[in-house]
Amino acid sequence: MQFRTAPLRRTCRILLLTLLIPTMLLSGCKETKKRPVMRIGFMNCNNQQETMQRFTPLAKYLSEKLNIDFIPVPVDTVDFEKRFKSGEFAFTHTNSLLYIILKKHYDIQLIASDKRGNFGARSGGAIIARKGSGITKLSDIKGKRMVFGPQLAPTGYLAEYDLMLRNGIDPEKDLAYYAIPSGSYKHEKLIYGVLYGKYDVGAAPLLDMENMTREGKISPDDFVILAQTPIIPYCTFGAAKNVDPELVKKFRQALLDLKPTDTVEVDGERVKVLKAAWDDGFEQLLDSDYDPIRDMARRVNMPPYQKY
Repeated sequence: MQFRTAPLRRTCRILLLTLLIPTMLLSGCKETKKRPVMRIGFMNCNNQQETMQRFTPLAKYLSEKLNIDFIPVPVDTVDFEKRFKSGEFAFTHTNSLLYIILKKHYDIQLIASDKRGNFGARSGGAIIARKGSGITKLSDIKGKRMVFGPQLAPTGYLAEYDLMLRNGIDPEKDLAYYAIPSGSYKHEKLIYGVLYGKYDVGAAPLLDMENMTREGKISPDDFVILAQTPIIPYCTFGAAKNVDPELVKKFRQALLDLKPTDTVEVDGERVKVLKAAWDDGFEQLLDSDYDPIRDMARRVNMPPYQKY
């Protein structure tokens, strides 16, 4: 007796495909499902290219941890508030002065602060002169040429300007003149400007002095520190007030958990996230920790408290 096996095999194959195709389609849907997209505005310290190189790995790390596609957006300091107000990005990474401006006007949520250098999540500034210039104390700067960093720089402008006012020196009246370098790397330019005699004194961030010394660009013996500012919070992550607080909590925890050994893949290369960002880690601060900056801004008549 002969059995007709071919039709039976065809029937089995059809039945198997009937069962497998819906499963494959469902599996494909899962694989192609897109994650939510959110943007992080990163304040440019020097230029957009450098900002993207520093923070693209960090954005990828956060994307992996939170299952959200975080897109880094480089933003010039002077445009930051306007672009945040327009809703271009929900998360922010700025210096501490911009944080208090955004907190005052838009009630952003504080997430965490970068840790970097000798003072961790805080930093300070100094008024410096070149050693051997004859300028040895703060009162000597009257009638001298001075260079500041960018006007919205907490430890390259605000803190030093406030320090001078509190010591009876009005930069608008008591200096021969003061200037702010143009272009990128303004903090390095001002330090070099003092070193090579273009200016008599400068408002130097301590972190930049530390980094330039470590890199062999300058020596501490090249300068006299005439006065040092209080230590204040460093660069800071924030989130718009309408961002889900639970997401903010997870975002913060991902930053706090970040270790020097953590890596992500960028353009086919494994990159250490903290090293790329020039950071040592992150720390959760209180909003009240920023009150000294608020006091400085009020005394110097700067945003967000300027009266004229």
